[in-house]
Amino acid sequence: MSAPDPLSLDTDKPTSRKWLREVMKPARGGLREALFVSLFINLLALAVPIFVLQVYTRVVFSHGISTLYALLIGVLAALFFDFIIRQARSRMLQRVALRIDVSLGRSLYNKISALPLRTLEGRPSGFWQTLFRDAEMVRNTFSGSTAVLITDLPFAVIFVAIIYVIAPPVVWVLLIALPVFVIVSIISGKMMQNATKGERQAGIGRDAFLTEMLQGRATIKALALEKTIRPAWEDKHADTIERALVRGGRTDMFSNLGTTLTMLTTVAMVTTGALAIIDLELTIGALIASTMLGNRVIGPFNQLVGNWRNYTNCRQALKRLDAVFALDEDRTERSVRMKRPEGHLAFEAVSFGYEEGRPPVIDNLSMEVKPPGMLGVVGRNGCGKTTLLKMVQGLYTPTSGRVLLDGGDISQFSRQDLANWVGYVPQECFLFAGTIRENIAITNPEASDEEIIEAATLAGVHDYVIDLPDGYDTEIGEAGSRLSGGQRQRIAIARALLPDPPILLLDEVSGNLDMQAEIALRNTLSELARDHTIVVVTHTPVLLRACNNIMALDKGRIAMGGPAQEILPRLFGGAPRPAEAAPEAAQLETSS
Repeated sequence: MSAPDPLSLDTDKPTSRKWLREVMKPARGGLREALFVSLFINLLALAVPIFVLQVYTRVVFSHGISTLYALLIGVLAALFFDFIIRQARSRMLQRVALRIDVSLGRSLYNKISALPLRTLEGRPSGFWQTLFRDAEMVRNTFSGSTAVLITDLPFAVIFVAIIYVIAPPVVWVLLIALPVFVIVSIISGKMMQNATKGERQAGIGRDAFLTEMLQGRATIKALALEKTIRPAWEDKHADTIERALVRGGRTDMFSNLGTTLTMLTTVAMVTTGALAIIDLELTIGALIASTMLGNRVIGPFNQLVGNWRNYTNCRQALKRLDAVFALDEDRTERSVRMKRPEGHLAFEAVSFGYEEGRPPVIDNLSMEVKPPGMLGVVGRNGCGKTTLLKMVQGLYTPTSGRVLLDGGDISQFSRQDLANWVGYVPQECFLFAGTIRENIAITNPEASDEEIIEAATLAGVHDYVIDLPDGYDTEIGEAGSRLSGGQRQRIAIARALLPDPPILLLDEVSGNLDMQAEIALRNTLSELARDHTIVVVTHTPVLLRACNNIMALDKGRIAMGGPAQEILPRLFGGAPRPAEAAPEAAQLETSS
């Protein structure tokens, strides 16, 4: 079954709720207990109306002081137990919220972590962050005040029945008013749905813009772009505020309407009851008691008008989470454990495009890379070099054709297997806040100090690190902000080398390195190429001269390829042949 389009997660397509059933499993017992306790809470709510009724019936006119004291003791005991039971229900719902939070948060994190890279790239980062707010909405609906409201609503039928017994003329007012509350709640939900959806989308756009601003803060400061980008920020912020005002205005309108309906219902009950008393069909005590019970009935329905937005938001959140949990995942499990591959790569008529209707980035490319050795990949911007590396890692799935590792289709391997077998150093290295040791060992937290030092030495960063006061315990700041670009690059190389992968991919890694560092990196790669398969995307002659073979890409096809000593003069002495004249397949044996 094809996965839903990640760009259309707000649709009404029916999806499975199996994930929700799994999430709610730990909380089911607590919800049942809370519902059972609500029964006693609502039964104890009868204590005060019964006390009033009995006082007017048995005490006021007969001067029954002893009866009053007995009733007073009984109602005080009922109120005490009511307080205790309400506290117990609150704690039950807190435990339910905690269990849902833990279960849903873990499930959502695992799901997002398992999604393919192309799916994650299909939405801004702000969208994926808002899914956790959706999770909070689901948690609050099932365990907060809305959950209490759901447990209280069924008991309204009991109160209506009691009112029918003690004050039959008044009950008809409630039977007319309650459907009105339900209709107003439904209308408010429908009107709030679009307003809430628009506010959410505007908030996502604003948050995405803010994230982009923070990521590019150095460029913004350096070029003094604050005034230039301020209008765009203000437009997005103003749009969010405007939509929030629309949503807030509708919320207030329906909340006020609910309050007005509540007061009208009370007035109607008292008026009807007064007429019944005049006709000797009702007593004053029965009218007061029925009015109190009527407020108890109307209260949850009035809350329903105000809380219907929460139910609507929860319904929308569930639909978005349904769509996310229905998305296809990367392979996370393996049927059999494979031995460490030798590093034999092959592309069989591989094509890949980012969007339908546009030329493919990789166009029917076939090639073979035999271990060990080093292959250099060159080509103009946008010719498919980085995409090629991501397909080797299994991050992008070919539109057609296959990528093979030691003769096996890489689609059969788990994400963890490929991460251990294919090391990758991107052009823009991302480091995590923490120490140098933590960043090198993040792919294998159990790595020994000797393994970490060996990887750092191969990457040429060990001598720099041991010269620091805190050595490998040096804090590097957010995204490595306390390090230079070259230092971050070398730490990323050490991180990639730590698992000792048979294949190592490097994407323009020399951009932040000086000439001396480039030579050191070339020597390191030359040594590794004796028993590893290395694919390096670069235009630096220093690294290209260390390659066994070189492949030039143009428009997703091989423009030329072969031994480095043959290709280098053509690269720096003349332009490559056009892609249209390139062969459909090329075999690049990286062994010298």
